[in-house]
Amino acid sequence: MTVRRRFWLMKSEPDCFSIDDLERVGTEPWTGVRNYQARNFMRNGMRHGDGVLFYHSNCNPPGIAGVASVASDAYPDPTQFDRTSHYFDPKATREEPRWFNVDVRFERKLSRLISLEEIRGHADDLGDEFALIKRGSRLSVMPVSSAQWSLLLSLESAR
Repeated sequence: MTVRRRFWLMKSEPDCFSIDDLERVGTEPWTGVRNYQARNFMRNGMRHGDGVLFYHSNCNPPGIAGVASVASDAYPDPTQFDRTSHYFDPKATREEPRWFNVDVRFERKLSRLISLEEIRGHADDLGDEFALIKRGSRLSVMPVSSAQWSLLLSLESAR
């Protein structure tokens, strides 16, 4: 049994990379994050074994589609050095990388999508610090407390 240290929510657009894609490949580098706060969460906060809520964004409806785990500590995102990549960063060097990623491992698909609308219905229980439902928050990687993790996963069977 894996002892989880921390919990996270990571967003992906399902037409780019979905929970089904993660299930198919098993483990995938979470590359392409180009927001400094999200980068800092991955680089400074994430550790092997941490829990991940896999969130489908920019779709109808958006919501939590599965559970994954962090499968590596952070390391430099190789796409920043690849001139052919959409995520190439000309200011990044191998000696001083700007962007980091972690590997993410599939654990399970949820029996049903927990929609953003349903999550918002529990805003009081999730607390003001829960970034997913804050106005103007567009982070693709965000921390989730142990209590928030438990509440969100309990919604899978609540209906």
